[in-house]
Amino acid sequence: MENSNFSDLLDPYPSYSSDDEDEEELEEIRREQDEKEWMALCQITGKLILMYYKKYLCKEPCRTSSRSGNAFIQEILRGNETRCYENFRLRKSVFVDLSNDLAEKYGLKPTRGMSIHEILGMSLMTCAHGAGNRLIQEIFQHSEEIIYRHFHSVLKAICELARDIIRPHPNYNDGAGAHKPCNGRYLPFFRDCIGALDGTHVKARLPQGQEKPYIGHKGYPTQNILAVIDFNMCFTFAWAGWEGASHDSRIFGEALRRPELNFLRPIGNKYYLVNVGYPHMKGYMAPNKGDNVRYYLAQFRRGATRELREPRGQIEKFNYLHSSCRNIVERTFTVWKARWSILRDIPFYQIDTQRDIVLATMAIHNYIRKKCNMNDAFRGAENELYVPSVDPDVGTSLRTNNNINAKNVKEQSDLVWMGLRDLIANEICEA
Repeated sequence: MENSNFSDLLDPYPSYSSDDEDEEELEEIRREQDEKEWMALCQITGKLILMYYKKYLCKEPCRTSSRSGNAFIQEILRGNETRCYENFRLRKSVFVDLSNDLAEKYGLKPTRGMSIHEILGMSLMTCAHGAGNRLIQEIFQHSEEIIYRHFHSVLKAICELARDIIRPHPNYNDGAGAHKPCNGRYLPFFRDCIGALDGTHVKARLPQGQEKPYIGHKGYPTQNILAVIDFNMCFTFAWAGWEGASHDSRIFGEALRRPELNFLRPIGNKYYLVNVGYPHMKGYMAPNKGDNVRYYLAQFRRGATRELREPRGQIEKFNYLHSSCRNIVERTFTVWKARWSILRDIPFYQIDTQRDIVLATMAIHNYIRKKCNMNDAFRGAENELYVPSVDPDVGTSLRTNNNINAKNVKEQSDLVWMGLRDLIANEICEA
């Protein structure tokens, strides 16, 4: 016992010595780990500070061309007429007038570094050529954000213009303005016609998972547009943004049902010419339907001989003249789409913006027609016998529907209106 007590006196805490050493080692390990984490955090912070500095405080200029966007615009406006038309699809005088009208009447404003001409020019080039934002940045020497912001400001102003310019003549129902056929071959028979109505499709881009309602008979997403055309190849009504899978008759029925759209209907015996996809009803003259009955001009021109191309009987003679007169709407769609390449492959904007692009390009189409009646793009299409050199189903809604009298449009097949069509057919045969 004495030996044991003596040993305890020499080492009173034998069991605690190793524990203290372990704790010191753990503490040392923790300090080393903290130091490593701190150094890693400092490195990350330093890199972020450097990135911020390079991006926001010490940016290397990107658009450094000696020719500014304003200089480019002035060069175009002072140069050959052809250059302005090729770049913006407008003649110089029309470009300047449009700039002034948008600034004075529709709220388009210049900025400290950009004139109205430059702001408008960027947007017109985007629509005319379907040019992407990066290409416009390079041509006009501005940033992506500036290009985007001004494109939408111009779009907003032109959509305000559309409210005033896409409308019929105040006395449209009396045939005033261009609301009667210009060609004498139609006038005796379609003297009460005040325009033509049809639908057309423009490509649409939707986020993944939202495309299905917009995929119709064309097999890719489109927006369906209802339009009314006068005989001066101007739009007098347009309703854009419908899903491509929507049938023309449904859109037509909604246009009739909703007064806020200001769809001006024919009054009395006046009417719009419509194709086989719409009902034959009061105010809307459709062609005759039937098995082996031709209607579209392209169908009449497929015959191998002149005899086979000629209309057969009273029904086809009416259909041929009806289609020839209503061809004004096909020719107008062709000129409009040919002028604006953006409509053939629209960029990935919000669907509301895509709708506004359609309306804005229609508005400028009308503006050009009213300002410059002999514009190059209209010259070929002014020929009454002109037929678009594309398949009839490209860009235009030509589908028929046997159930169009269900919900939206009740077909009015009364004897009076059906008889009017037969009377016109008799007059055509006797002429």
